[in-house]
Amino acid sequence: MEITTEMIKKLRASTNAPMLDCRKALQEANGDYDKAVDWLREKGMATASKRADRQASNGVVEMYSHGGGRVGVMVEINCETDFVARAEQFRALAHEIALQIAASAPKYITADEIPAAELEHEADIARARAKEEGKPDNILPKIVEGRVDKYKDEVCLMRQTYIRDESLTIEKLILQNVAAIGESVIVRRFQRWELGESTSQN
Repeated sequence: MEITTEMIKKLRASTNAPMLDCRKALQEANGDYDKAVDWLREKGMATASKRADRQASNGVVEMYSHGGGRVGVMVEINCETDFVARAEQFRALAHEIALQIAASAPKYITADEIPAAELEHEADIARARAKEEGKPDNILPKIVEGRVDKYKDEVCLMRQTYIRDESLTIEKLILQNVAAIGESVIVRRFQRWELGESTSQN
């Protein structure tokens, strides 16, 4: 079986073994990926145990300072391989996400992270506001749901509108890049600081 460069790169990405050893392992395993991983492990050359362990653990910590140092952002973006982590497109995406966080100040990455108590509080505010506006009781639940959804759009990075293109959310922007890069891309965590703000913030 012919051993291709792509096969060698894939094996190297998941084992961190040298390229020549990856080629040798694939030759010994007749192109069988799992057997090649086992061969490298037996020789003590593989750091990853098997394909299932190939998680998005490479990537970059992107730092961005805005407004002459008034706002600072640090965000960890992960991908599957070191090869992609060094790619210009991945680095550009990480920078765009840092810009988004600086400009739009999200509190969470996804809606799942919002505490239930915070959502209840927002629902209470939306309900009181709708009553104050004289909305009929029978449509209150729909109004409250809509306003809570809008709140999620504001505070969750993935649901925010991309600052450079209003037709995209950050989630869609990442998905577009995933399609082009061919690997998982995960926003692991972020922190945003603003000069003079309270340190008790998320």
